[in-house]
Amino acid sequence: MRKHHALPVALLAALALTACQDGTGTKDEGAAQPQSASATVTATHPAEEGNSGKGSNGATATNNTRNTSGAQNTSGTRNTSGTQGTKDNGHAKSTGSAKSTTATRVSCNGSNTTVTAQPVRRPVNHMLLTVRNTGSKTCDLYYYPVLRFGEMQWVPQPIKDSKPQAVTTLAPGESGYAGVSLSAADGSGEWGTTSHKLTVGFQGRTPNSDGGPSALPALPAKGVYYDSTLTVTYWLRDRDHALSY
Repeated sequence: MRKHHALPVALLAALALTACQDGTGTKDEGAAQPQSASATVTATHPAEEGNSGKGSNGATATNNTRNTSGAQNTSGTRNTSGTQGTKDNGHAKSTGSAKSTTATRVSCNGSNTTVTAQPVRRPVNHMLLTVRNTGSKTCDLYYYPVLRFGEMQWVPQPIKDSKPQAVTTLAPGESGYAGVSLSAADGSGEWGTTSHKLTVGFQGRTPNSDGGPSALPALPAKGVYYDSTLTVTYWLRDRDHALSY
């Protein structure tokens, strides 16, 4: 019985040894495979080259191109101004509005004008006020002059028919006028007196408002006679027009 079983065991051992020698035996699946390690290195290599600006086909990678302007420029040129402009024939055009260069208009008053008061022969008992703009800006003569002879406590009324259609405006160097009816030609006026001092006041944009410093034009040495009929025209552009009332 023992010899009957020994022969198959020896035969199986010999077959196993032969299988190991010719490479057809059972493999250890947990062992590292040289082929797989080589493939792993090859797979990671293109990624390393891509970081340096080269792809696997030798072309330059697009992620290495720098936009030095900091923004997308669809025209293909750099916008060095840092702002977006509206194109007009290929040039950047500012959309901002330019500041106006027109000089600001001011009120005419004793600080930017010279005022003269001159009695005239015709019409009788009349005096002409002349205001000349000596400033550097255009000024407006609003309404009518506010007159005060000496220490008088009342304000002469304007001649309504002399009111112009628009404000009298004086450019630098130009003059405006007002006519003063001093007294009644027929002697019907009251409280007649002679004054040697005249103050000319200026109004602002609204009636009876303060338009700025007054003027103190010189009067003739003999003074100026006036009575209760004293009236004055509005400020006008024309000298003859001012003396027609």
